[in-house]
Amino acid sequence: MEQQTSGDDQTLRITEIFLSIQGESSHAGRPCSFVRLTGCPMRCIWCDSEYTFSGGEKMAFASIFEKLEEFGCRLVEVTGGEPLAQKNVYPFITELCDRGYEVLIETGGFVSTENVDPRAAVILDVKCPASTESDRNHWPNLERLMPDRDEVKFVVADLRDLQFAMETIKEYKLADRAKEILISPVHGCKDTAEIASAVAKMNGNIRLNLQLHKYIWGAETRGV
Repeated sequence: MEQQTSGDDQTLRITEIFLSIQGESSHAGRPCSFVRLTGCPMRCIWCDSEYTFSGGEKMAFASIFEKLEEFGCRLVEVTGGEPLAQKNVYPFITELCDRGYEVLIETGGFVSTENVDPRAAVILDVKCPASTESDRNHWPNLERLMPDRDEVKFVVADLRDLQFAMETIKEYKLADRAKEILISPVHGCKDTAEIASAVAKMNGNIRLNLQLHKYIWGAETRGV
């Protein structure tokens, strides 16, 4: 996977940039601009964005900002693939914040969040066993969560994944570390109703996290 060089090279490899509604997290339903970067070091078995693994277009920061300004939306999510795998994303995030955007970073949890501008909100995806990538979680990321803005997400494919999520929440005291804890059943999961019933019995900052965009436009539609 290509990694950008930092320094004077103000470019990122981009799969797509589009305006839609935020489909997940506590921001669900809000208008949001998406900057989807190319490349990911993980291979989750249920991945819904395999088209980001390769290809894309190398774009200058200036061109990306021009597109965002056309949209006129102040909420921007930087996603992937795995956006933090490109080194140049860090100065890009900082410039987004400097320009007054409200910034969300959707990261798969394998890459350290240490260098993310603290003004951006991190939505950290902790990989559960069914993903086949749970042994690659970068656990120190959980200790960097900011309780006033950051969220942690568990994509669960079955009840075993839900149990893993509950154990992780307890072990890392995530109710205190994160603004929101998101339990996100894989789209089409046969255990979704049972998972929802379990979430209903939980207290605190835990919520069921369904992907609104897939229910509106379909699971295979890109750019929404």
